[in-house]
Amino acid sequence: MGNISTNTTVPNPTPGDDPSSTPSPAMSIDKLFPALLECFGIILCGYAAGRMNIITSTQAKGLGNFVSKFALPALLFKNMVLLDFHNVIWPFLWSILVAKLCVFFIVCVLTLLVTNKESRFSKAGLYSIFATQSNDFALGYPIVEALYRNNHPEYMQYIYLVAPVSLMVLNPIGFAFCEVQKRRSEQGPQQSKLHVVGVVLLQVLRNPIVFMVVVGIASHFILGQKIPGFMEEFVDGLANSFGGAALFYLGLTMVGQLRKLTRSTVVALILLITAKLLVMPLICRGMVEVLDTGNISSLNHSSLSNYAFLYGVFPTAPSVAIYAAHYNMELQVVTSGMVISTFLSAPIMYVSAWLLTIPWMDPKPLASALQNISFNISIVSLFALVWCVAVNIMSKKIHRLPHMFTFNLFMAQLGVCVGMIAWNFVVVKDNFLGQVLTFTLLYGSLYSTYIWPGQCGSCCDSSQCLLVEEEQKWQSTDRQVARHVLLCLLLTVSLLANLSSCLWWLLSTVPGRLYLELQFFCAVVNFGQGFLCFGIFGLDKHFIILPFKKRLANLRWAHGREAAGQADVSDEIRLTCNQFLKYHKEQCVQDIVHKKKCGKRSVAETFLGSEMVQWLQTVGLASDQGEALLYGSRLLEGGVIHHITHDFGFLDDILHYRSPLKCKPALTLQGRVVKHWSLPYTSIIKKSYSEGNVSLQLYLIRR
Repeated sequence: MGNISTNTTVPNPTPGDDPSSTPSPAMSIDKLFPALLECFGIILCGYAAGRMNIITSTQAKGLGNFVSKFALPALLFKNMVLLDFHNVIWPFLWSILVAKLCVFFIVCVLTLLVTNKESRFSKAGLYSIFATQSNDFALGYPIVEALYRNNHPEYMQYIYLVAPVSLMVLNPIGFAFCEVQKRRSEQGPQQSKLHVVGVVLLQVLRNPIVFMVVVGIASHFILGQKIPGFMEEFVDGLANSFGGAALFYLGLTMVGQLRKLTRSTVVALILLITAKLLVMPLICRGMVEVLDTGNISSLNHSSLSNYAFLYGVFPTAPSVAIYAAHYNMELQVVTSGMVISTFLSAPIMYVSAWLLTIPWMDPKPLASALQNISFNISIVSLFALVWCVAVNIMSKKIHRLPHMFTFNLFMAQLGVCVGMIAWNFVVVKDNFLGQVLTFTLLYGSLYSTYIWPGQCGSCCDSSQCLLVEEEQKWQSTDRQVARHVLLCLLLTVSLLANLSSCLWWLLSTVPGRLYLELQFFCAVVNFGQGFLCFGIFGLDKHFIILPFKKRLANLRWAHGREAAGQADVSDEIRLTCNQFLKYHKEQCVQDIVHKKKCGKRSVAETFLGSEMVQWLQTVGLASDQGEALLYGSRLLEGGVIHHITHDFGFLDDILHYRSPLKCKPALTLQGRVVKHWSLPYTSIIKKSYSEGNVSLQLYLIRR
């Protein structure tokens, strides 16, 4: 039974392969991991800033405008002026363009054939753009620079040539489909075809990328391939600011996108991600092999085909989500797919680049490396799964659907990890029975992980109960539909990869390096399922995150009680509280505050945190969810509102909040009220001050 991998064995080397005669690789793989760490580290920083509401979505739009309308045009202008057209291998450029046209055509035709008439044109246009427009500048360029800067620095200029051509040729076709769909859905008079063409051309010309590429190419010949000295520093300053700002903004745009994931979008997401991350790189590589026949150097030809494959793996650009939002079409699929494809592309790029640098396909070291990777991933994944099982049991979700099936999935994944770890020790011993039992445990558990996921049962009916019990019931019956849909999506992609690996081995006599890449990818997704489960279910919102926030809120509340109270509140919070109490409180009470039963005979006037967030945006006090959370947090810190048990801060969730005792402080001089303040208090306090013959008393008088 030898060394075991995911489902097959490593292919033997092809005749004539000789490690001593194979030239050195054309890319520097040792610099790829730091580049990936840099890119995705900055992306995660941006995501964390948006997730923790440090930067709201409205504020993020300003950064996005700077990146797309200042930094990126300056970068394009600089590189178009300095571009050396003599070193461009034009067949490679045409190969990438033809590959994109093929993928665009395939996705467009299939979408038109299988979707309903009400939305087929918008889906065809946006899905085709999704599958062909790559994140070339923010994410692709740093990867290419890390791999080819030393050996093939001329490869970096293809990024600036391929992206604009795609924008000018393919995107207008997709925009035309969207305009046709928009034209059909309008109730008023229909627009002429000439108007549709004019709108599409105007959108293309207004795109700063296209405009600046045209200006840059014209300046290339006018200025003699050199930027004038008086503007060189200015252009460099804007161009150099693009990299980090673009990646940070990409992370900001990912916040909250997976919430839009629904079961109805799963099939479309699977097909689109497969087309972008699997079909596109294969067609790009194949087109270079076919069209780049005039290349004298076989080494350069092989290097270009590998580069084409890596280029095809670049994830979808976030600008596609902007197109979807502009037309208000297919926003759920596009935004969720953009997030998933970005993070799936990282391991695919790394494994692809690593395998493409292997000069000789010796089966023994490859099989050993494959088994070592599977063993190491299984160990770490085992700990992640133990954590997920513990969370599932302690949160008491094990007896409810669909978490019951999820728990069984966790147990099957635990069996996979235990089987892989045991196989690493059993395989070296001459114990046939032990090998059979371990093999049965390993593969029985592995393929059962693809059977346990998708039909959910109905959750229990809600009934009249106390407010606190209502919150607890909502938290305990949260079925986490979006998380389960995402897990099913990722497991389906993994299943398709395993199926492709089996078919490839059966149909090809010499599978080659791409088959090895697929084998390594299958090993990662098969034995690393614990990472997926930990990322999706390990940090349970109601069992871990909210209690952690509750503890922080309690600490802040206790600290605030020890302080002088309202006197230590910042001017910004005081101003917000005064503004709300004076101008908006009555309207807020009328719109969202309701009397709810909180005991057998008691009634409380409360509202939900989610209702408050929506109301603040509706009346214009906040432009987005982030600003609404900030506004509500100020009201809570100022004492205008509080959670019914003081256990939580202000959250956009099914949590009940109320106002304290409705009272108003008054300053009295010898029994006569002389001044009022619109500040909230929760108790009646009396303070006396004496100075000379004047006696001041400060009361908190109930309204």
